[in-house]
Amino acid sequence: MSIRRFVRKCMHRVGWDVRKVGPCSSVFSQLVRQLSVHEIDVVFDVGANAGQFAENLRDAGFAGRIVSFEPSTAAHGSLSKLARRDANWIVAPRMALGDHDGKITLNIAGNSASSSVLPMLPSHVSADPNSRYVGSETVDLRTLDSVSTEFAGNTERTFLKLDVQGSEHRVLQGAERFLNRVTGIQLEMSLVPLYDGEHLFHQMLDDLEERGFEMWCLFPGFVDLDTGRLLQLDAVFFQGSLDGACRQNTAAIHH
Repeated sequence: MSIRRFVRKCMHRVGWDVRKVGPCSSVFSQLVRQLSVHEIDVVFDVGANAGQFAENLRDAGFAGRIVSFEPSTAAHGSLSKLARRDANWIVAPRMALGDHDGKITLNIAGNSASSSVLPMLPSHVSADPNSRYVGSETVDLRTLDSVSTEFAGNTERTFLKLDVQGSEHRVLQGAERFLNRVTGIQLEMSLVPLYDGEHLFHQMLDDLEERGFEMWCLFPGFVDLDTGRLLQLDAVFFQGSLDGACRQNTAAIHH
């Protein structure tokens, strides 16, 4: 047995894995490579929770501007504290994003990350009992069309990440003008109903393809640990084909 296999076998016994970091082994390395190829200047991190996604982007090498949105009071506080260390990481005022401006009730999950403006279905609670709702709070509701100009210029190449627990379709409905300036999108897509009123994988796929976005990759997400069934995944899309400048950048990366 090689030393490499022996080390990996020992690590597996204690629940860890060791791999060489790169686009083929690391989700965020792969994503950052794609952002570089498409010359993304700014990432809109919608549904930021406590800043996990943005922090992983930084660790993987993304140096552009990040704008994070989070509606939960507790998560927004943790997010703001973390982002203070990074001058190129902006946290928007606490708000939910959707298809109209107003007020809305946010259901707070026990695990924080599963908080949603939609009712949670038994299938979600069964797969993760810690996700059960434990409270609620009223938050401002805005659309990306109404707030995006405060955080990104017309000449910037923008990537939109959506992790809003079943409300992805509503956020896109409130971003009709903004999407004309978006180069790429990553969004969480459910394979089975987890929130009442959410659009599932095929509905979201059809919507994005109709808008001119092409799927680049899929990342596994929420898994039912009892059955091993994949319940949610993250999909990355980019608008149209690579232009000449991006193709030159791709060639430079590979050489």
